[in-house]
Amino acid sequence: MNELNQNKGMNEEEMIQQTFQELLNDYLATNHRKRVEIITKAFNFANQAHRGVKRLSGEPYIMHPLAVAKIVCNEIGLGSTSICAALLHDVVEDTDYTTEDIENLFGAKIAQIVDGLTKISGGIFGDHASAQAENFKKLLLTMSSDIRVILIKIADRLHNMRTLASQAPNKQYKIAGETLYLYAPLAYRLGLNKIKTELEDLSFKYEHPEEYGIIEQKLKATASERDQVFREFTAPIREALDKMNLKYRIIARVKSVYSIWNKMQTKHVPFEEVYDILAVRIIFEPNTLEEELNDCFDIYVSISKIYKAHPDRIRDWVSHPKSNGYQALHVTLMGNNGQWIEVQIRSERMNDIAEQGFAAHWKYKEGAGGEDEGELEKWLNTIKEILDDPQPDAIDFLDTIKLNLFAQEIFVFTPTGEIKTLPQNSTALDFAFSLHTDIGSHCIGAKVNHKLVPLSHKLQSGDQVEVLTSRSQRVQSEWLNIAATAKARNKIASILRKEAKVYQAEGVKMLNELLKEKDIQSDNDLVQRLAAMHGKSADDFLADIGAKRLTLNDNDFDELKGKQDSGWKKFLKIPFIGSTANKESKDKQAANKQKQREEHQEKINTKQIYKLDEDSIQNKYTMAECCRPIPGDDVLGYIADNGKIIIHKRQCPVAMKLKSSYGKRIIATQWDTHRQLSFIVTLHLEGVDCVGLLNDVTQIISRQLNVNIHKLTIETNEGIFHGDIQLYAYDVDDVQTITNELKKIKNISSITRE
Repeated sequence: MNELNQNKGMNEEEMIQQTFQELLNDYLATNHRKRVEIITKAFNFANQAHRGVKRLSGEPYIMHPLAVAKIVCNEIGLGSTSICAALLHDVVEDTDYTTEDIENLFGAKIAQIVDGLTKISGGIFGDHASAQAENFKKLLLTMSSDIRVILIKIADRLHNMRTLASQAPNKQYKIAGETLYLYAPLAYRLGLNKIKTELEDLSFKYEHPEEYGIIEQKLKATASERDQVFREFTAPIREALDKMNLKYRIIARVKSVYSIWNKMQTKHVPFEEVYDILAVRIIFEPNTLEEELNDCFDIYVSISKIYKAHPDRIRDWVSHPKSNGYQALHVTLMGNNGQWIEVQIRSERMNDIAEQGFAAHWKYKEGAGGEDEGELEKWLNTIKEILDDPQPDAIDFLDTIKLNLFAQEIFVFTPTGEIKTLPQNSTALDFAFSLHTDIGSHCIGAKVNHKLVPLSHKLQSGDQVEVLTSRSQRVQSEWLNIAATAKARNKIASILRKEAKVYQAEGVKMLNELLKEKDIQSDNDLVQRLAAMHGKSADDFLADIGAKRLTLNDNDFDELKGKQDSGWKKFLKIPFIGSTANKESKDKQAANKQKQREEHQEKINTKQIYKLDEDSIQNKYTMAECCRPIPGDDVLGYIADNGKIIIHKRQCPVAMKLKSSYGKRIIATQWDTHRQLSFIVTLHLEGVDCVGLLNDVTQIISRQLNVNIHKLTIETNEGIFHGDIQLYAYDVDDVQTITNELKKIKNISSITRE
C-alpha cells in the first residue's frame, strides 16, 4: 500500500514538473525578456507552500496556479512579473506566508500584484450585499492601480470555469451567474474577446446543459455545409488579395454557442434562422505601420468589387478604435448563396489586440499602442469617478458599473470637432455629463447638428453636439430615466442624494421645532407613522418638509392622536428625531434579520438537489412572478429573507443578479411533476390582421389540442395585431406543441412565451 502511495506521489510530482516545463517552454517562445530564474523560484516557492493540498477534482493544488500562469502567458500575453504573480496568487490567502515574505523574496511589484489578488480573493462577492459592493470596489480600485491584477484575476476565473465540473450544482450556478454578469463583460471591456467568448460559453454550458448540447450538435451537423460556403466565398477574394502582393491569411469565424442562443432568444427564431453564424476574417501583415490603415481600405475596395456591400453595415473601427482598443474594418457582403456574410479586415497587430486586449499593447508600445492605452486610462478614470461616490445599494452599484461594461459605442463631435466616445443609446444629457459634471448639472437642452433637441434626444454616430446650459437649472430626479451611461446616472444620483441629505437635515430640524412647540415628544416610530399618513418613506417625508414641499398642520397631529390612546403623549420616551438611539434600533433590527436569515439557511442543505414535485410546488416553493417557470425550464431556487424558496428560470434577469450577489442562497432544483400539475403560460402573438384569425387561433388551442384558455386579449393597429393568450400547460413540451401548431396559421409572424 505504501508503495502504491509512493508511486502515486511520484506520478503527481512528475505531472507537476512536466506542466511547469511546458509553462517555461511557452514563456521562452515569447518576445519577453527571458527571466527564467525568477519564474522557477516562484514555482518552487508556490509548490512547497501548497504541498499536500488537493483541489475538489483531486489533483494537486499547485496545478491551479500553474494553469493560471499558462493562461496569463499564452492567452493574455503577459511577461515574467505576471507569471510569477499568477504562480503565487493563492499563497498569501491559503498559507502562513505574508505579503512581506513575497516582497522580500520577489520584490515590491510582484508583492503588490499578489496583494491586490489576495484582497479580491474568493470571487467578487461575499455573503452579504454590502460586502459584495465593497469587494467589487476593491477589484476596480486595484485594477486602476495595476491593470495586471484584473488580467490575472480573469485568468484565474477562466481556469475555475474550465474545471467547474467538480463543484456542486448550486455552486456551479453561483459561479456561472457571477461570471456571465461581470467577468465576461470585464474581459470584453479589456479587449479579451476570445476569453470573453469562452467565459460566456462555459457559463451557458453549466446553466443550460441541454440547450448547449443541442446547439453544439447542430453546429457539428452543419459544419461541412459552412466549410463549403467558406471555400466558395473566399476563393475569388484570395485571387484579388494575391494580386495586391499582400502577406495575409483568411480564417472562418463561427459564432459561439452562447451568442447563437442569445440571438435565438432575442430574435425569437430557431437555430436554422440565425444567418450570421459564419463570418470571415482577413488578417494581413502590412509592410510598415504607416501603411496599415490604407491597406485595410484597399482590401475593402478590392473585395467590394467582387461582392455587393451592405451600405448600412460598414463599421470603421480602424480610424476610431473602440475604447477597449479593438481595431478592425467590418463590411457585410452578399454571397453567391444569397446570404449576407460579415468580413472583418484587420492587421496582425490589430488581431493580437483583439485577442489579448490591452496586454498586447506592451508588445506594440513603440507603435500606435499609446493612443489605445490612453483610451484605457479614460475608462479607468470613469471607474474612479464612479468609485468616488458608489451607490449605497450593492445591486445598484453593480448595475451602474455594468452599464458601461458591455455597451456598444458611438462617436460624436463637440462644436470644435473633438471626438467623444459614448455607449450606444446615449442621450444629449449623457453627452453633457461626459464633458463635465457642472455642464451636465445645468444642462437645459442641446443642439444636435445645429437643431434644437431635448435632453432625452438619443445621439447617433457622427452627430455634432452643442450643450445649452442655464445657471438656474437644477438636477431633476426624472433625469435618471433619461441618462443611459453609468457616469451620468451616478452623478445625477449622487447630486440628488446630497440634496436630499441637506433637505432631510433641515426637515429633522423643522419637525423637532414643530413637535417642541406642540409639546410632543418623539419616539422611533413617529416619523414612520407621519410619513405613512402622507404615503411616503421617512427619508422622503423629511426631505419634503426640509424643501418646503410639504407643510404639516393640526389635522396631521389630530389624526395621529386619534390612532393612539388618550394619554399618547406620555408613552413617547425618546427625545427628538435623529438621535443615536434610532441608529442603534436600526442596527439591532438588521442584526435580528440577519440572524433569522442564517437560521432559515441552516435548515436548508444548499449542496442538495431539491425535487420540485406536486406536493412541494403547492406547499413549499413559490414560483417567481418575474419569469413564471414551468416544468422543463432550467430552474434554480433562491432562499428569501423569510426562509421561503423562490423558483426562478436560470436565465431570468432577476436570477442573474441573485446568482451574482447572493450566491450562498442559491440551491439546485429539478422538476419531478410527471404531468400532474398544470401551469398558466402567456403566449404573445404578432402578425397581419385578417378576418377569422381569432377563430383559427381558438380552434387550434381549444378543439384541436384540447387546451383550456384562461384569458385572451387581442388588439389591432394599422393592420398589425398583437395578442396575449393565457392558457394551461403541463410543461415546455406542451408549449412547444401549441407554438408549432399556431405557427401554421398563415398570418401569424411570431409567437413568444412571456
